Amino acid sequence: MPPTRGRPIALKLLVLLLVPLTSLVGLWAFAASLTGGDGLRLLQINELVTNLSDPAEQINVQLQNERLASVEYLTSRQGRQRLTTQRALTDRTVATFRQLAGRERGLSPQMATQLTALYGELGKLDKLRRRVDGSDAAPLQVIDGYSRIVDAAFRMLDAMVLVPEQSLYRQARAVTMLGEAKDILSRERAVIVVVLARGRITKAEREAFIGMVATRRLLYTEALSHLDGKLRGPYDKLVASPAYQEFVQAEDAIRGQAATNGLPASAATWPVDGANLWAATERDHSQAVQGFVRRVTPAANGILTKIGVAGGAGLLAVVASILLSLRFRRRLGEELAGLRDAATELAEVRLAGLVKRLRAGGGDPTPEELAPLEVKAETAEVRDIVTAFNSVQRTAVEAAVDQARLRHGVSHVFVNLARRNQTLLHRQLIQLDSMERHTEQPEILADLFKLDHLTTRMRRHAESLIILSDQAPGRGWRNPVPLMDVLRAAVAEVEEYPRVEVLQPPQVSVLGGAVTDVAHLVAELVENATLFSPPQTRVDVRSTITSHGVTVEIEDRGLGLPRAELDELNARLEEVPEFDLAQSDRLGLFVVSRLAARQGIRVRLGASPYGGLTAMVALPASILSGRPAMADH
Repeated sequence: MPPTRGRPIALKLLVLLLVPLTSLVGLWAFAASLTGGDGLRLLQINELVTNLSDPAEQINVQLQNERLASVEYLTSRQGRQRLTTQRALTDRTVATFRQLAGRERGLSPQMATQLTALYGELGKLDKLRRRVDGSDAAPLQVIDGYSRIVDAAFRMLDAMVLVPEQSLYRQARAVTMLGEAKDILSRERAVIVVVLARGRITKAEREAFIGMVATRRLLYTEALSHLDGKLRGPYDKLVASPAYQEFVQAEDAIRGQAATNGLPASAATWPVDGANLWAATERDHSQAVQGFVRRVTPAANGILTKIGVAGGAGLLAVVASILLSLRFRRRLGEELAGLRDAATELAEVRLAGLVKRLRAGGGDPTPEELAPLEVKAETAEVRDIVTAFNSVQRTAVEAAVDQARLRHGVSHVFVNLARRNQTLLHRQLIQLDSMERHTEQPEILADLFKLDHLTTRMRRHAESLIILSDQAPGRGWRNPVPLMDVLRAAVAEVEEYPRVEVLQPPQVSVLGGAVTDVAHLVAELVENATLFSPPQTRVDVRSTITSHGVTVEIEDRGLGLPRAELDELNARLEEVPEFDLAQSDRLGLFVVSRLAARQGIRVRLGASPYGGLTAMVALPASILSGRPAMADH
């Protein structure tokens, strides 16, 4: 009997949203557009200025002075007393800021985030000072270090001026931009100190200075375009003043200065020009900040009056909407949460475990693995989703079973074909060996050697299919085999073996049970080295003893691989990926990873000094014997 349908979810959503939409759209649309929270923040602006804005501005001033003093000390190792005094002033200013900022409660998320970021940057001040006191700090790095702290303070100030009144916002943002321009001026003065101390300007300093000049002028232009007449007047006078014009000329002279030339005669006045403009800028900026603060309270009162008219009438409707919405949300949420938990358990536990067991060769699915989802729900759509999940589960299980059978079938086919080929190739090698012993004509003997080599390569490819099927090749050795013989056997299975040079390895042997796998692994890597390097180059195979065994390095002189692709290949070699029929071009990689995992060998690819690749094969001591022995096949 099919399950009875519950109440449609559309009806629940209609009831859920009807009252909130009616109340919020009809009564609170106007109030929401006025942004009440910002209005309250405007009333608190005087307190924010006292506890945050003014102390932060004082921190900026002291950091700007300390930055200049630090650069002067760094370039001349003079003025230590002045630097120490300035650091003490900065520390007192930071302590005062932390004390006042701790009094603020109910900061907006933006301000709280930016205040936390400023605390984090201030925490780096001691480390920056230690670099200045040392001998390895670059002046530009010191300037940037102080600048990051000042930038964090400006981001906090930006969060304070996010007010809804557009003209007021433009004025506040413009004042903040002028403060940033003042800090850029401070950075320029620091660079000028570095340049004068050295007697020339480097390329990096010139590029940094050019960026500072462009930023400062852009900030000035942008800020002045938004200021009204009362706030803008002092800045217009400043821009037209001789102090500003003289510093602009100094900026242009430094920007046009080549790194290889000495400084012009006018360089002696650059610090004076900067100091004159700095004094005037500090005065005008302080006046602009105070003028802006005096405008805030009237604007805040107007905003809150509008909000109060709309807010009182809609309060009861909003409360009723919230209570009704929470009731229906709880019921619907419980049903959806049950569906989510059941679907998660199906996908991450039951199906995942079934697929893993089937890949490992397990039997048919158990009744527990095929059990349908059970979710307590009254909503028709949720019940339909449960039914759909159950259908998906049946389809997924059938697909997993079919795929497991297909994989096992393909594996058996690989093994059967490889075993047959291996037997025939072994017989062929015996026949060729007999023909080589009974032949004395050089031409025929050379052809027989070529056939012997081709057959050996064919045997390795047949063994690769067996290895990919998690089976062991049929051939093996009982006694240890010298490492030199193993490496030579591996090279003999490569088409371009004349290009491979095996350097004398250490006097160790490979245990008989690992000889076939080690030779096959090395042959795959050597073949890759010959395939992906120019035919006129050689491939070197060298071995060294390590504390954990022996490392065999196979180095080619090809074009190499990008770092991303090299990391991907190394990850495949370490993780022993499952063989994917769609990636047959990576057959050798799968074979190497299987053999390495079987014998506890670590294989890693790296860049070669010659531009190609170096494959490093770490043979563990567990498969090595300290004394050579005769090979006993």
